[in-house]
Amino acid sequence: MLSRPKPGESEVDLLRFQSQFLAAGAAPAVRLVKKGSRRGGGAAPDQPPLQEPRDVVMLDNLPDLPPALVPAPPKRSKPSLGRPLPEDEDPEERLSRHDEHITAVLTKIIERDTSSVAVSLPVPSGVAFPPVFHRSQRSQGKPSTSGKRSIFAQEIAARRVSESRVLQVGDVVPNLNPQEGAGTCEALTPQAQGGQPLQNSHSFQGPRLVTGEGLRNQEAEQEAQTIHEENVARLQAMDPEEVLQEQQRLLAQLDPSLVAFLRSHSRAHEQAGEKPTKKQRPGEPSAAVREEEPAMSASAGTPRKEDKLEPGAPALTLPVNPNKEWLHMDTVELEKLHWMQDLPPLRRQQTQERMQARFSLQGELLAPDVDLPTHLGLHHHGEEAERAGYSLQELFQLTRSQVSQQRALALHVLSRVIGRAQAGEFGDRLVGSILHLLLDAGFLFLLRFSLDDRVDGVIAAAIRALRALLVVPGDEELLDSTFSWYHGASVFPLMPSQEDKEDEAEDEESPAEKAKEKIPEERHRPPPDLARHDVIKGLLATNLLPRLRYVLEVACPGPTEVLDILAVLIRVARHSLEAATRVLECPRLIETIVGEFLPTCWSPVGTGPTPSLYKVPCAAAMKLLRVLASAGRNIAARLLSSFDLQSRLCRFIAEAPQELALPPEEAEALSTEAFRLWAVAASYGQGSGLYRELYPVLVRALQALPTVLSSAPAQPLSVQRMASLLTLLTQLTLAASSSPTQPSSDSAEARLPTAPSSVTWTQVSGLQPLVEPCLRQALKLLPTPELWSALGPMPTACLLFLDAYYQAWSQQPDLCPEDWLQDMERLLGELLLPLLGQPSLGSLWDSLRHCSPLCNPLSCAPPPEALRSLPSLGCAGGCPALSLAGLASPFPFLTALLSLSNTLARIHKGLCGQLAAVLAFPGLQNYFLQCVAPGAAPHLTPFSAWALRHEHHLQFLALSLAQKAAAFRPVPSTSAALLHAVALALLSRLLPGSEYLAQELLLRCVFRPEFLPESALGGPEAADFSDRLSLGSTGDPQSGRGALLMQACQDLPSIRSCYLTHCSPARAGLRASQAMHRGELQQVPGLLLPVPKEPLLPADWPFQPLIQLYHQASDPVPGLPPPDTVGTATRALQWVLILESWRPEALGAVPPAARLARLMCVFLVDSELFRETPIQHLVAALLGRLCQPQALPRLNLDCPLPGLTSFPDLYASFLEHFEAVSFGDRLFGALVLLPLQRRFSVALRLALFGEHVGALRALGLPLTQLPVPLECYTAPPEDSLALLQLYFRALVTGELRPHWCPVLYAVAVAHVNSFLFSQDPKSSDEVKAAQRSMLQKTSLLADEGLQQHLLHYKLPNSSLPDGFELYSQMPPLRQQHLQRLTLGVLQNGASGT
Repeated sequence: MLSRPKPGESEVDLLRFQSQFLAAGAAPAVRLVKKGSRRGGGAAPDQPPLQEPRDVVMLDNLPDLPPALVPAPPKRSKPSLGRPLPEDEDPEERLSRHDEHITAVLTKIIERDTSSVAVSLPVPSGVAFPPVFHRSQRSQGKPSTSGKRSIFAQEIAARRVSESRVLQVGDVVPNLNPQEGAGTCEALTPQAQGGQPLQNSHSFQGPRLVTGEGLRNQEAEQEAQTIHEENVARLQAMDPEEVLQEQQRLLAQLDPSLVAFLRSHSRAHEQAGEKPTKKQRPGEPSAAVREEEPAMSASAGTPRKEDKLEPGAPALTLPVNPNKEWLHMDTVELEKLHWMQDLPPLRRQQTQERMQARFSLQGELLAPDVDLPTHLGLHHHGEEAERAGYSLQELFQLTRSQVSQQRALALHVLSRVIGRAQAGEFGDRLVGSILHLLLDAGFLFLLRFSLDDRVDGVIAAAIRALRALLVVPGDEELLDSTFSWYHGASVFPLMPSQEDKEDEAEDEESPAEKAKEKIPEERHRPPPDLARHDVIKGLLATNLLPRLRYVLEVACPGPTEVLDILAVLIRVARHSLEAATRVLECPRLIETIVGEFLPTCWSPVGTGPTPSLYKVPCAAAMKLLRVLASAGRNIAARLLSSFDLQSRLCRFIAEAPQELALPPEEAEALSTEAFRLWAVAASYGQGSGLYRELYPVLVRALQALPTVLSSAPAQPLSVQRMASLLTLLTQLTLAASSSPTQPSSDSAEARLPTAPSSVTWTQVSGLQPLVEPCLRQALKLLPTPELWSALGPMPTACLLFLDAYYQAWSQQPDLCPEDWLQDMERLLGELLLPLLGQPSLGSLWDSLRHCSPLCNPLSCAPPPEALRSLPSLGCAGGCPALSLAGLASPFPFLTALLSLSNTLARIHKGLCGQLAAVLAFPGLQNYFLQCVAPGAAPHLTPFSAWALRHEHHLQFLALSLAQKAAAFRPVPSTSAALLHAVALALLSRLLPGSEYLAQELLLRCVFRPEFLPESALGGPEAADFSDRLSLGSTGDPQSGRGALLMQACQDLPSIRSCYLTHCSPARAGLRASQAMHRGELQQVPGLLLPVPKEPLLPADWPFQPLIQLYHQASDPVPGLPPPDTVGTATRALQWVLILESWRPEALGAVPPAARLARLMCVFLVDSELFRETPIQHLVAALLGRLCQPQALPRLNLDCPLPGLTSFPDLYASFLEHFEAVSFGDRLFGALVLLPLQRRFSVALRLALFGEHVGALRALGLPLTQLPVPLECYTAPPEDSLALLQLYFRALVTGELRPHWCPVLYAVAVAHVNSFLFSQDPKSSDEVKAAQRSMLQKTSLLADEGLQQHLLHYKLPNSSLPDGFELYSQMPPLRQQHLQRLTLGVLQNGASGT
């Protein structure tokens, strides 16, 4: 016999096997046959043979066809080789010849005459389905013994046998597994069903649980019947009361779920077996009981402990009774039929346990006890079936359904839930945040997967949900309505301000270097990790933009989906410059949007719903381009040059909105967005070439503005369009004044050429006569608040245009200055002074406090659904009328008025006195007083950053106008001090993007002598008098605080130079902010501001020069010249002393402990700085301010300090430096002693007495010069045993002596004496042993003076030489305590001997 190949044999072995097989001549196990095509099985013999015959392997008992796959693979039709298609036949004729459509068959239809046919109604039947032949339960599973008889024949034979014999009672009952119901409880079910005792055995229909399975066939039925008869006899012999008692006892012993299981099976058997075999009479109790008994499943067991059923709730029943003769119902599984039952009754919750939130299909949160009808479709869920609505988990499961309609429905519901959550509709009804929960569950990537679905409905639902998650509608409305405000086009990016820890450590790097380093790292991070910190970055990492482009370009969705996609792209573009660049550079995305949704020609579109937005101009597409252009000047230039936007701007601006063949609202919005896009481009000095072409259109629109304002209250869209037009003209006017300057070499824009503007002053000089009438007409409505608020940003835009107009006019070198000076005087006399005299303007100033975020910090509170990874302005519910962004807000108009006043005062110095009347309104003074009052500052959120920036503009312009007016007339002392306090508060609150404002405040306001009236009104003398009253010292007048303050006021120019050097903002940010505020359009890098992580200057900015000196000394940078440490430290300490004395609220954000730490840095700079006389005097004065009785309780060294990792570490280095270089300096020693007070951490005292005990010899500060009372060190008694032992050791060893360190000597004696004579019964054995040891050593001391001090100490008294009082004789209590301890020591010694 030939062997088969085995694993491991080579090809040589296979060839050898083949030769052996051929030599043996054996018959092969398989044979090869040639088979033709299956499609041509019956072909004629003259048919040509197949071109490519196949070899088919035939095995015995193997079918010709392969088994069918489940599911079957899709078939691909191929032309039959046997029936080739004729080449010359027309396909249309061939299709018509073989057409078998129903119209070809039913060519002539003749109806049958049914006029004489009787109509018979169907006979009602009691069963749900017609009777069918089926296999009985007994015959199921038994092998056939009759040969090859079919199942149908076997069933007929079984039916004949069953009809010929008498049906026994036991045959009706189906077999049960003995493990399912052991015991003899047959009577339990009828008794429990009927509730009445049975009087005869006819009510029992045979054994229910005991079937006799397991016994022999001839004994099974007999034994089951015998047991049944015994049970019946026993039940009949019992009284009804005994039956009920036994029933209750059995029910109490059995598991309730088991009882429910037995009842359900008993009911199932009765319905399946007894009903079709025996007809019950209507009056029989068992039938009535079965009809009334509900079918309970195991899953509907006992209710929860904390719930109870509603009283009177109906029992659960199935709509039909299952019958075993129905198809596939031979084995009834009630747990699978549970869905057919009626809903369980609502459960009443009795505890405060949280319940799962459920939502309607509209996204509404449903109450737990709401009872809604089932036809609403809110009960199709398994958990808590009685409650209406769907949980978030069930909606998530529904999004993964195989049915596309269910997936789309779940996404729609989730989008509505998100929308309502962002609007704040849920409030405090939910625990936690829904958006946090959804994002943690992966909802973001669920939406991304749904965008890749093949079903258009699911894609549309996913886009809608993505918009609901990313876009807050109120945010876009707010930013659009404030576009025409003072620098309203500049916004903060909507990106998270919380960076990773590794990013925070790289503060010294420039933003460009950080961005270059972060881009490769972010590309390697997975999308879930990115989305955890930034949702937009996580989405961009999943190729969201190419997918949206595909949907727009290929899928061609409906209008709603197109608007949703554009809204999502706008939100992505607002994220950052990087995100806007990725939107611009996505292949064919902007081309598709511009080509499809901004066409230059289109069919007219009427009012009503639009079937498609393709080839129809869309305002949202224009807004997307405007937001992209706002991100940076390079993006704006690429948009204008690469996508032919100039021709489209001409197309949409040249015609009036009513002539654009679009719906009125869409036409107004499109025209408005076209103006805004042009204004954004003009803010970079771009797109000015269009001005010459569209000049007639702009002039005609300006001429129509007064008529529109005087006719009737304008519509909001029309007002926004007019304001956008004025904003555009403002930027074009600034472009006419700006001259191109070459940027510095280190600028990011240095490599980009800056083309000069094509707009000249001659082209814009004629716009002022057209704008002034608009402003006059608008100011007539100021006394009417309703009409005034309806104007929106119109008056603001007019004032800002006049501001830019006079600024550009004054920069024209070829014009006579007298012309613009006279025109300014005319404007002041005809327009501004009458405006300042109106009482309604005073009401605007009065409303500042009500609309201010600083005065109302709660108005900037983050919304409940705020996400750190997805920032938003949180304006889903709109802004209140009395808020900075509300309709009644006075901030935009007053800011524009102050800006115009500043420009006029800067150009025409003679108008400063008259323009200063703007600052005399009481409402402004009250607003400033509330701004500098101590209180909680608004939490920095995206909305608060946006609102505070506009409020900072108003405050800066008011301070700038006051500074200009102060140069020509004296400012009242109270107003000057208030303005100086406002300047200091504003300087510490300015956010990124306002670097120019910070520089101007430092340069012109903060260090201005006119704003420090105390220097000329007896402030230094008052300071000296206050020190004498509080400290009671009469030292050198030259070193007093008054003399120091007077010298500091004289050195204000030097102080200003010092802080301009150490607190000046970064150069790149300062240059960008300066270009934006000065109108230097060629240098503006973009309208997207830096991320507002924190204010520009830290809260302790007055100490910034001292901190920088400390860092330079601890970590010197090679190559830098040595700093002027004495001068810098002196100027900084002088300024801090001025603030401590006259502006203490300016240092309110710096805790006293942080101020102490900054003063300690002066001593850590080097070994000589603290010896300088000015430094000594200034530090001593500041230390005296910290140690005042009213300020000392606020000194807390145990809490975390801003800018300091650990105060104990700083104090340890301070002790080390003191021990090395102090040489007994008393001021240095005072700073060492201050943190050693009893109320501070014991670690500070342990550091001195444990690690730096050598420093005790240099702490020679006298008790009379101690800045704090001695009681702060001695009370309460020390409880640290380790420190007490160190005290005692230093005293005994002589390391601590009264003439070396009098302060700590008195402190150590006080604490050791208190410990020696303490009689606390709760003291531990260790403490008592240490106490006895110290007493024993004290009694053996050779130094009688120290022994006298330790045993006779009475009270601390800093006026005495030793610092404490002594008892002349030891008190009796101390003597008894000493004798008792001495006796105990002697007894212990004797017992030990």
